Amino acid sequence: MRAAATGRGLERGSRLLGGLALYGVSTALLVRAELGADPWTVFAQGVARSTRMSLGAVVLLVSAAVFALWLPLKQRPGVGTLANAVLVGPVLDQALKVIPPPQALPWRICLLGLGTVGIAVATGLYVGAGLGPGPRDGLMTGLARLGVPVLLARTAIECSVLAGGWLLGGTAGVGTAVYALAIGPLVACFLPRLAVGPARRTGADAASGSGLMSGARRTGCRSCAGAPGRGRRSIPGRRCRSRSAGRCPPR
Repeated sequence: MRAAATGRGLERGSRLLGGLALYGVSTALLVRAELGADPWTVFAQGVARSTRMSLGAVVLLVSAAVFALWLPLKQRPGVGTLANAVLVGPVLDQALKVIPPPQALPWRICLLGLGTVGIAVATGLYVGAGLGPGPRDGLMTGLARLGVPVLLARTAIECSVLAGGWLLGGTAGVGTAVYALAIGPLVACFLPRLAVGPARRTGADAASGSGLMSGARRTGCRSCAGAPGRGRRSIPGRRCRSRSAGRCPPR
């Protein structure tokens, strides 16, 4: 059992690090496409152009600032939260050094597509590892705990940073719109397939963005799946969690 737990920990750690590295490289692809990036990268671009700092350094500082906002929201960081804040920025800077900016529009469109899909896969890997959400994800879920609807919280945050980044000189364009429309369905597709063990969730749960990873696992019984305390997998014939009397039906 201890060996299995160790193996599971190594798997989660490798998925976390691989996902964060892929996230940094994929963000670099969006930047090199020069068609518009995601809202947080647009904001980082604007700050970088105003301060003459590297884009990766700004991403690191912004992550630290967002992480500080967790304190009044009483959010608890995980290993993945700290790794996200520390690793994505440096990987982004290194990737920008080796990825040349293409001139032809078809190549730029390819970079936009690869970057968007890459970020979705990366999100599935590092969130699916179940070691804690990223700083920006935690800000959204923290507001949701205060009663702010998730959709409203996410929309308000991303629209604010997008507007601020654009005013500071960040690159917003058609790529920003493509990213906004595609990232939700793509994450909903990849996240349940890349989650590890108990962190596995359904695509519908991932698309809702209602906390990213809660540590709960969907059970085999639909009734149990909607009941509180659904941490264990239901077994047909076991007493159903959501019924005062009765057993879980066969799958």
